[in-house]
Amino acid sequence: MGRIRTCPHCGGEIEVYRNPTPTVDVVIVMDLPDGGEGVVLIKRRNPPLGWALPGGFVDYGETCERAAVREMKEETGLDVRLTGLLGVYSDPDRDPRGHTMSVVYTGVPEDPASLVAGDDAADAEIFPLGRWPELAFDHARILADFLARRERRPGAH
Repeated sequence: MGRIRTCPHCGGEIEVYRNPTPTVDVVIVMDLPDGGEGVVLIKRRNPPLGWALPGGFVDYGETCERAAVREMKEETGLDVRLTGLLGVYSDPDRDPRGHTMSVVYTGVPEDPASLVAGDDAADAEIFPLGRWPELAFDHARILADFLARRERRPGAH
């Protein structure tokens, strides 16, 4: 439910709503140098600190897909091709800064060699599937869902 405020321009009543803030994250799958596959994680430069999936806020007037591609470039240096929608994560407690709702995609990099930490990422690394550090937000759950989906895929090992 919203609250009623007075419009500063016309003096009429307007209802102001509190809604979750839209965000995006991408599970970027990459080949590991010694074989196998891994997922790109960033070490956050700003609170909440820790390792996380690369992602960020959707700008006004921007689609979620465009925001995902933009955020990947800003945080990892990677031009990413989105390959699917993993899910939408909206637990009100998922982010200690406030209620966010994340649209989470899967993706692959166009040029894996361009991986570099950028924007608000202090580091960017590829972690082998299932072997990642403690994660910020609800990203452990997101990656568990990602692994479960991969296991259900026909022909998966």
